[in-house]
Amino acid sequence: MNLTARFIVFQIMIIVPFVLGSSIKKKFSDPNRFTKKLIMTNLIGIEPLIVLWSIWGISLTRDLVFLPIAGLGLVLGGAVIGRTFVPALGIADKKKATFLISSSLANHGFTMGGFLCYLLMGEKGLGLSFIFISYFMPYIFLVIFPYASLVSTHARYDMKFVRDFFFNVQNMPLYAVFIALALHGCGFKRPDIFFPVDVLLMISISLYYFTLGINFEFKEIRSSYKENVVLGMIKFFILPVIAFFVLRLVNLDPHVEAVIMLQSFMPAAIYSVVAPVLYDLDAKLASSMFVVNTLIFLIVVLPIVFVLKGYVLGI
Repeated sequence: MNLTARFIVFQIMIIVPFVLGSSIKKKFSDPNRFTKKLIMTNLIGIEPLIVLWSIWGISLTRDLVFLPIAGLGLVLGGAVIGRTFVPALGIADKKKATFLISSSLANHGFTMGGFLCYLLMGEKGLGLSFIFISYFMPYIFLVIFPYASLVSTHARYDMKFVRDFFFNVQNMPLYAVFIALALHGCGFKRPDIFFPVDVLLMISISLYYFTLGINFEFKEIRSSYKENVVLGMIKFFILPVIAFFVLRLVNLDPHVEAVIMLQSFMPAAIYSVVAPVLYDLDAKLASSMFVVNTLIFLIVVLPIVFVLKGYVLGI
């Protein structure tokens, strides 16, 4: 299956499960409990395999270290900027945490940012985008999930919290990162055998978007319009402007700069919904912001990026 066909299939795996989840959610007596079970299935049984295989196969070089640093900078920048808007939005506690997580996490992966890098820059752009996204799993499991857990349980960040958090089966993808890096460090090369990454990715994506459909409420869009407007400003204006000026101050390979610039426009990530579901934050607000943010990107931002791609990418 070529990359274009793969992307089309992946998008079907997004739309169909989302619509299905949204249409049958009333059949569940406790939809939140059910979606938690689905997410845990993903985190324990499917994602660790994808993470281990993907990272084990990456060629790690010093020249490309700026890509994951830039990715981490974008998500941290989104969180900081989102925090400055919190007083104006008048939100607190779980709603505040949900908004900050959505402000931070962006869809830099294959289903959005990675594919666009391929579409506009070819296979080199796709390869660079995979290196760019390598920050993601450590950031999710070392920053986002602990933060969501602290807000949800009102626990203190102490040694007991650290121990309980790290020795938790839902952190299996993080353990997979460590194992893959250890294999790299020991010089073990990934075997040249068939591994069903495409199938596992489609199952994983489908499960996430099915849970998103179950948690999504159309009426939540109207009640959270302020959060949606601010999130759109952060994702599609403030962060790209900052990225543009920072890149003017450094001297990088044009293709590396292009990947960073393109990824700076990405909407909220599916994990901005996963975290609130897992840790009992505001899952309905998270779902609303994710759906609206993605629609704004697809309908408004993406056509502009294509029209101005020469200026945006600089290559």
